[in-house]
Amino acid sequence: MAMTSNKREQLLGILSPVALVLLWELAARLAWIDTRFFPAPSSVVATFGELIQSGELWLHTWASMQRLFWGFLVGGIPALILGVLMGLYRPVRAAIDPLISATYPIPKSAILPLVLLIFGLGEASKIAMVALGVFYPVIINTMSGVIQIDKIYLDVGKNFRASRLQVFRTIALPGAMPSIMAGVKLGVGMGLILIAISEMIGAKEGIGFMIWSAWQILSVETMYVGLTVIAVLGFLFNVTLNAVEGVILPWRNER
Repeated sequence: MAMTSNKREQLLGILSPVALVLLWELAARLAWIDTRFFPAPSSVVATFGELIQSGELWLHTWASMQRLFWGFLVGGIPALILGVLMGLYRPVRAAIDPLISATYPIPKSAILPLVLLIFGLGEASKIAMVALGVFYPVIINTMSGVIQIDKIYLDVGKNFRASRLQVFRTIALPGAMPSIMAGVKLGVGMGLILIAISEMIGAKEGIGFMIWSAWQILSVETMYVGLTVIAVLGFLFNVTLNAVEGVILPWRNER
């Protein structure tokens, strides 16, 4: 039986990283690369196992996931509501869009000292950093998705005297959902980046803290373990969000 295009793409998606890891392992064993900076994947896997057995990796990962969850809620929910309002009402968009345009290009990592000054070195500063990273992709994509909704659907809602809440719930949200999901995916990725950065300062646990501590003692394998965990989490989040998108937007599966 011939392999379908989807199966071929899935197989290619698995084989390409495996081939890269095997090439890396070969280069390390043949001394083509400096293993002080690029240790063999086998030694990274051994360190990975040690951190799992000691429970240290679970502790750091759980701490980061909690911060990511709360930061996503704090940043994502207001962004979703404001994005819909900006898409539906021109005065709201005229008032808020310049603020978004002006503050979005500011590197979020550059805001970290200010965030630490305002919220301190505790959990609040880590959650605030994630919230900032999630807020902008969600609000921009949500607003864009609502604006692109065909005006006829909004006119139908007016003709049936739909309330603002009904327009929000039955027209704006479903119509903008593809763009909203794109914003959520971008927001989760940015949240992972910023949680690692924020945990490098003033944290006692978390993936970023683990990477920073490993750098201080020159434990390169542990640094790679932390980077690998972030990469795996990003992949798993993307797969999960794609599955959710397939359920709430089934027509996109046909493309």
